[in-house]
Amino acid sequence: MSGTAAPCSSGVTSERAPPSSGMYKLEVELRRGHNLAVRDRGGSSDPYVKFKLAGKEVFRSKTIHKNLNPVWDEKTTLIVDCLSDPLYVKVFDYDFGLQDDFMGSAYLYLESLEQQRTIPVTLVLKDSQHPDQDLGTLDLAVTLTPKDSPIEERRDSTQQQSVRLSELHRKSQLWRGIVSIALIEGRNLIPMDPNGLSDPYVKFRLGPQKYKSKTVPKTLSPQWREQFDLHLYEETGGVLEITVWDKDTGRRDDFIGRCQLDLSTLSKERTHHLELALEESRGSVVLLVTLTASAHVSIADLSVTPLDDPQERREILRRYGVMQSFSNWKDVGIVQVKVMRAEGLMAADVTGKSDPFCVLELNNDRLQTHTVYKNLNPEWNKVFTFNVKDIHSVLEVTVFDEDRDRSADFLGKVAIPLLHVRNGERKSYALKNKDLTGPTKGVLHLEIDVIYNTFKASLKTVVPAERKYIEEEPKVSKQLLQQNFNRVKRCIMVLISYGTYINSCFEWESAQRSIVSFVVFVVVVWNFELYMLPLALLLLLVWNYFFSSSRGTADSAEAVFDWEDEEEDKEDKESEPKGFMGKLYAIQDVFISVQSALDDVASYGERIKNTANWTVPFLSWLAIAALCLATVLLFLVPLRYLVLAWGVNKFTKKLRDPFMIDNNELLDFLSRVPSDVQVMHYRELKVDLGQSPRRRRANPS
Repeated sequence: MSGTAAPCSSGVTSERAPPSSGMYKLEVELRRGHNLAVRDRGGSSDPYVKFKLAGKEVFRSKTIHKNLNPVWDEKTTLIVDCLSDPLYVKVFDYDFGLQDDFMGSAYLYLESLEQQRTIPVTLVLKDSQHPDQDLGTLDLAVTLTPKDSPIEERRDSTQQQSVRLSELHRKSQLWRGIVSIALIEGRNLIPMDPNGLSDPYVKFRLGPQKYKSKTVPKTLSPQWREQFDLHLYEETGGVLEITVWDKDTGRRDDFIGRCQLDLSTLSKERTHHLELALEESRGSVVLLVTLTASAHVSIADLSVTPLDDPQERREILRRYGVMQSFSNWKDVGIVQVKVMRAEGLMAADVTGKSDPFCVLELNNDRLQTHTVYKNLNPEWNKVFTFNVKDIHSVLEVTVFDEDRDRSADFLGKVAIPLLHVRNGERKSYALKNKDLTGPTKGVLHLEIDVIYNTFKASLKTVVPAERKYIEEEPKVSKQLLQQNFNRVKRCIMVLISYGTYINSCFEWESAQRSIVSFVVFVVVVWNFELYMLPLALLLLLVWNYFFSSSRGTADSAEAVFDWEDEEEDKEDKESEPKGFMGKLYAIQDVFISVQSALDDVASYGERIKNTANWTVPFLSWLAIAALCLATVLLFLVPLRYLVLAWGVNKFTKKLRDPFMIDNNELLDFLSRVPSDVQVMHYRELKVDLGQSPRRRRANPS
């Protein structure tokens, strides 16, 4: 038992009345919580409450943000046909983009309630795995009354509950607008470090959504130049909360100041240049804020699938056709996902069953299905529609088990790049583990359609990719460090092998090869023009398109990674004495920096290789188009004019637009090309419903 009603609650008798076969109306007023558990890093929580009756969720409260003593003052009316089933009350901490944290639970025994009068009840929250932990209390007011005409009133109340839960589910997922924010700079911030400077970063909160900027070291006038989008929900109130912090390694970050922005005061469809003064200290932050109408997002049943309607499909195809290439460049396309069913899922409950639901994520857009209770072969039959802002995005579909005591349990996951989708094809995807490195039990049946404008998608390829708002903190991993080192080593060895080959021509190890190389060298040097550089890369791409056996496949990446290597035991966690904490934090920062640097170097090397290998044909075709354009320009226009134009553009860019966010088009392009690790993650497992997961793990072809 996770918790019980506090003994001091008035109106709760010690003798339980015999269960009645009649119908009862249970009115519950959720008033407030006291001293709830801390679940967020800031020393607070974002609590909400769920009521369950006979294993089914019958009520969910609103979320109170950053409060350990929340006041809800919400009422609900439930129809009860058996007083022996207790009302199960659970409290969770809301985490956008992550699984919500369990904060405690309690049972309200209905048989012990005095009928036909309002009774104040205090529930003591408990956690069965940590029974001695103080998780706080909830204050309720409960009224239990018999029903005179149970059938008719039960039907009416059930319909009201269904409508309420449906509306609550819709509001909690669908957004009514997009808030585009460009964080430009900070001005005249106060120093927080002994050296008279600060390491500032900014946190944004809009309702349940959070975003954290990068840290700019050692400055009082930081230049962030970051752009991101947030969703605008009806229940958030449209107030953007902004806090500025100073980063401190090894101890809690220092608070610099805060400010708020009421988005309802801003006009839509235009960019607002704002300088917001910090309320609790000197200094200000400079933002560019744009409010736009809601993107194309929906949840529907299979019977009302948007793209299955011929007229609506023609309208969508027209919207993203060639003639619309220069309108609304942010609207690249749409993706429609039909989530039909799953088979052979893992049993997460002690009963040998699971309560599965699916979560679909496309960048920072997140929608989910309903829960199918006590089923290892659930059928959802739902259709989800997302707006596509970047055709290189990856659709992640994760299956969870709804847990009555704790946060949802992970059952499996698949990652599907949008460019890998074949429209209208119903496919079975074998589920993978959390790291997408090995198989787990179960198969997910999906049908995906992607419609996009090729010109807009090409333009988005050379702008900064959207960052995820919620990302896991980097962790020290000896295994990951070794893996990244080996990836860098492989890339270096490839360069060394090319150098060895060229040196072999100088050494005349093969007379025929050396003679041909010498003739080519003389001819090229004598007739060299700059257009030959992109032409050579163009010829390399064309050569690999026709003769490379790994085009469009993940063979090269699969040869590098072995499933059994990913199943190694994790290192034991050892507690360090507190006296070594400062040194431990310093070592950890260095370790993570080296680890990340190795990952970046290896990733870019692999992405260059995968562009030439046609791993993603869209990007390789785009590279061919860019190289053809570069070849023609360099052939027709003298180099000095091109260099002059480039220099004038570079020197005048800041004068023409002081708030322009600088970027490197080549690096932005390469960021869309998957590395070998990502290619392995996106590779589809062969589905064999008659084969056990153990055999699939041993033979993952």
